[in-house]
Amino acid sequence: MDAQPTAPLPGPPRPAAPRPGAPRSTEFGPLRIGWDDRVLEPRPWTTAQAEWGAALLTAGPRGDVLELCAGAGQIGLLTALGAGRALVMVDADPVACAWARTNAAARGGDGRVEVRCSPLEEALTPRERFALVQADPPWVPSDLTGQHPRDPLRAIDGGPAGLDVAVVCLQVAAGALLPGGSVLLQLGTEAQVDALGPDAARLGLALQEVRTFPRGVVAHYRPAAVPGASGA
Repeated sequence: MDAQPTAPLPGPPRPAAPRPGAPRSTEFGPLRIGWDDRVLEPRPWTTAQAEWGAALLTAGPRGDVLELCAGAGQIGLLTALGAGRALVMVDADPVACAWARTNAAARGGDGRVEVRCSPLEEALTPRERFALVQADPPWVPSDLTGQHPRDPLRAIDGGPAGLDVAVVCLQVAAGALLPGGSVLLQLGTEAQVDALGPDAARLGLALQEVRTFPRGVVAHYRPAAVPGASGA
């Protein structure tokens, strides 16, 4: 008699989803930022990104600050605090938005900070314009995310080249800048900035400067000059 087919053995049990850890807090410049392990831990080096943004605002147009992929909100909050501007923070993750609201309230709750929990492309009205856009997208290439086991995957996975969300950030920023405004985009490497060159040009953004920090880079963009436009 033929042997009966053997039923496949069950695979290993699927690991349980991690439980959120206890709330933590981190000093970020003069701010104390709350977070937990469901969102990306604030990186101390990104205080420099916030300070750069505040400096750009002193010489830029009058207007508010927009932060895209805000996470717990530390970069946008420190930028706005340093420049005395109102702030709109956008993130698609409800947990990040909750922490951003908590941190905004801890800053003083003066009503000049708004958190929008939304996909980036749907967060703004067509007529909204900002003097500065801070963009902090996930920029780790997908096949390298395993090197960062302590970080939430959603907060670091930027797609095959690490640029999927960065391109969306530039698209949103390009349509939301006041004349003379600036975009500061955080990425992992200068090579990623170079790879974004065609997208930035297509969107009418000109690269002004790239600053390198111990764990990432920040690129500064402004609207490109229109050929034939008069400065008069």
